[in-house]
Amino acid sequence: MLARVLLRTGVFLAGVFVASIVIFTVLRVLPGDPAQVALGVDATPEGLAQARAEFGTDRPLPTQYLSWAEGLLHGDFGRSYLSRSAIGPQIADRLQVTGWLVASSIVVALLLAVPLATFAAMWHRTGRGALLAGLSQVGVAVPAFIAGVLLVDLFAVRLRWLPSGGWVAPDKDPAGFIRRLILPVLSLGLIQGAVLSRYIRSAVLDVLDQDYLRTARAKGLRPYQAMVRHGLRNVGIPVVTVLGLQVASLLVSGIVVERVFVIPGLGSLLLDSVANRDLLVLQDVVMVLVFAVLTINFLVDVAYAALDPRLRRSS
Repeated sequence: MLARVLLRTGVFLAGVFVASIVIFTVLRVLPGDPAQVALGVDATPEGLAQARAEFGTDRPLPTQYLSWAEGLLHGDFGRSYLSRSAIGPQIADRLQVTGWLVASSIVVALLLAVPLATFAAMWHRTGRGALLAGLSQVGVAVPAFIAGVLLVDLFAVRLRWLPSGGWVAPDKDPAGFIRRLILPVLSLGLIQGAVLSRYIRSAVLDVLDQDYLRTARAKGLRPYQAMVRHGLRNVGIPVVTVLGLQVASLLVSGIVVERVFVIPGLGSLLLDSVANRDLLVLQDVVMVLVFAVLTINFLVDVAYAALDPRLRRSS
């Protein structure tokens, strides 16, 4: 187990290193001069030279990369080329917003997918099971931002039960925070729950055919009791992997959903930096998102080894 964790840690660190090089290189290939963007079309050559020296873009690319990477290791994300404000506090504030959105959506997806997929598998030869499987297929076919628009139209425009968007910090207005979080969380959680339920249903169907589950039922346990006591642990092994992928997908889907509901999260900061051509902000935000995805994959690998005794023995 320890050897596997150390191996996965090395792969994780190597992935972060390679990703940082790729992100830095790709963004440097894009056309445009940050100094020109910051100063405008009326900038003088002297002003451009001064701005490049201030931004550090006049130095060789390896030097620029090492300076940026060293800053990230020390928690210094640099300063925006346009506003000259520190990028780190901006990312920290936006990351809290995105964290609330993604974490709440995962909870909704699990609360929806686990029971419905389990029942759909246990009733797979009945009409109820076919209905649940059909509903999950419909959910998979609907993009998250379309679900968000439909939810806004129903609950905000027609029924006027919930606000159509915006954001309030939980420590300032807890009730307003929850009301504004419901629709974006549902738009992400319902779709991700539909995707997740397909994999859980397949995993449960595989477990239902196992001999140990038949033995448990032969000893007098009801089907759902046998599943809860003996089957769910084995169902969790493949589901953990899929869940990790879904969390990464939520980070990407959340970018569009944040735009739909006017939520000042990390996705909105990313899109604003693209529109304003603020290269360093864009570079830092992409690196944070990639780091989050790699971290999730690392945790999934560790959790997979903890759940599967065969991997511990092979290690």
